[in-house]
This record gives sequence, C-alpha cells and structure tokens, in this order.
Amino acid sequence: MKKLMYLILPLALLSCGDSNSNMANRAGGNNPAAEGFDREGSDSLAIVWADAVMKAQGGREAWDNTRYIGWNFFGNRKLLWDKHTGRVRIEVPKENNTYLINVNDEQGRVQVGGREITDEQERKEWIDKGRQIWVNDSYWLVMPYKLKDSGVTLTYAGKDTLAGGKEAEVLELRFKEVGYTPQNKYRVYIDPADSLVKAWAYYENAAMDTPNFMSPWQDYQQHGNILLSENRGERQITDINVSENVDETLFEEF
Repeated sequence: MKKLMYLILPLALLSCGDSNSNMANRAGGNNPAAEGFDREGSDSLAIVWADAVMKAQGGREAWDNTRYIGWNFFGNRKLLWDKHTGRVRIEVPKENNTYLINVNDEQGRVQVGGREITDEQERKEWIDKGRQIWVNDSYWLVMPYKLKDSGVTLTYAGKDTLAGGKEAEVLELRFKEVGYTPQNKYRVYIDPADSLVKAWAYYENAAMDTPNFMSPWQDYQQHGNILLSENRGERQITDINVSENVDETLFEEF
C-alpha cells in the first residue's frame, strides 16, 4: 500500500491454533486469490486466515457484488467508488478540488481550486494524484478484503496480543512490484474469536522490525451485505455508505 495519510501504499503448519477441520470450517466458502497473488511465497496457514477474514466480513460473493461505496476519509476527503467499473469521485473541500476519474483506465477530469484542468499533461498528473488518493483511502477502508490481492505475499507471523491483552493471530503482507510503494509491509492482527482484523501495523520499509505506527480497526458495522470498520483510533472513517444505486451524474459533473 500505500502512504498518503498520507501512506501510499501499496508456513507455519496448522499446529499453532485450530485443528485442520476447525480451520477449514472457519474459512469456508470460495475465495480465489487475485491473479498475481504470490501463492508460492505465501503460507498455507496465512491463506486460511485470510479466507476466514473474508467469510467473517460477509463473504466473497457479498464483496464481489458490492457496487457503490462512499466514505469520508478522516474528515479530509469524500469518496464515492463504483467498484464494478472503477469510476471514482473524490472531493477535497479544503482545496476546492474534485476528481472524476476511472482508476482502471486512468482517464477522467479534475477540477483544481474550482478550475478544470485542460492541459493534457497536467491533467494526467492530477489524474494520477487522484488515483494515489483512492489507493490510499480505499486501503484504509477495505484492506481486509484485499489480503490475497495481486502482488501480495502473505505469511503467518505467529501470535501476539491486542490492546487489553487479547490474543491475536498475525499475518504479514509484503508486495512484489505492485502499488506506489512496494517497499512497504503491513502486519494485520486478527481476533480468533470472530476472525475480524482488529489492528494493523505499518512499516515504511519491509526490512524494518519496528512499525512506523499501529492503528486499531474497531466499530465494525453492517453496510449492505458486508462489514466495514470505522474506528482507526485517533482518526475516524465516517459517512460510510454501501448502495446498489447512486446518481450517475456524480461521476460526470463537478
């Protein structure tokens, strides 16, 4: 992931936890990895826990069928994402900037300080900046659904404790030639009681042993058919909205 907060982002055997049958039941369902996921370099136990997280948050089918997601990122930016087409609207009120872009084909329009960018080279640069914002802000919201993304190497990092002393299963994510900052790594802390991610740690460089920061993932709420967490400790993701229909002009008009 991914460091824009800026954070643009971008085996152990089944002997330290549940039995094989219990872990299979916990994961359940169909959760194929994205093309380019580093299956060979990833741990089987880590993959099982990733599948358990997907199931706990609503399941792969519910995630795939989710269409529109809107949210306010830490009070700084408002985003609306058409997950099926890649269209994104980003509003930055403090700068009077609005991005109407497609993060899949990197096309779109941008208004900066209330003025639309018409110069082609400048427009491309602003579109790329908008895409970086989306990469960062969406990862802070939906990271648990992306544990088996393209370019990810997923390993089991053992057990640790959450704030308050509760035990957690820890997965480590590293990245191969993907995203804006592939040198990053993350550790995610999964509560074995409900298979939900309850915290993560961000390392600017994968060689680091001490994280740049840790943040909780709390206050999961049902949105549509999926679960999303709002609370990041000192920061909040607010105005989360999952819907099947929106006003299409939001992706077309400033």
